[in-house]
Amino acid sequence: MKNTETKIKYLTQQEAKSLFSTIESTCASHTLRDLSIFRIAYRCGLRASEISLLKLEDYNMDKGEIYCKRLKGSNNNTIRLDEKTKHILNKYIKKNGISSTSEILFKSQKNKPISRQTLNYLMKKYCSIANIEDKSKHHFHALKHTTAVHLAECDIDIKELQWWLGHKSVSNTEIYFQFTTKQQERMYAKLEGKSELV
Repeated sequence: MKNTETKIKYLTQQEAKSLFSTIESTCASHTLRDLSIFRIAYRCGLRASEISLLKLEDYNMDKGEIYCKRLKGSNNNTIRLDEKTKHILNKYIKKNGISSTSEILFKSQKNKPISRQTLNYLMKKYCSIANIEDKSKHHFHALKHTTAVHLAECDIDIKELQWWLGHKSVSNTEIYFQFTTKQQERMYAKLEGKSELV
């Protein structure tokens, strides 16, 4: 747990809201694709390379669930999307006529799976427009850290977060339970009025 604050770069709740509203308000041909990518990456805690692997067959439209094929020795799992993300993804699929189950969901302009370099470029672009000043957060992988910290702040327990992120070892999950301001406030609230402490 040493120096985790300097290693883990994540967006605050306010920065994440600014990022998504920036993407949503951008009038460009790829806005719907980018919004789908960023919302799925945030919801599921996916790496850039994992986003590029997603195919139509990995999305259960009826249940609104994504089968996450995780890399780097992590466990695959299925994550249910929130209503807004599901609506945006359905709209994107329909607009782009994606119908073959083996078809890659997110492609570049060259019709190839979207690359890590492109996703990092998009993260830098949208973070800059959203006025997120800390440039060390302008990397796509910061979204995975953001997911983890935000879930930890929602009082999800460590085993639940381990499953959500696909971690094989709980030690990889522990770093997200560093004391953020929200976690500290909740801790102090628990102690209010407790007679055991004098």
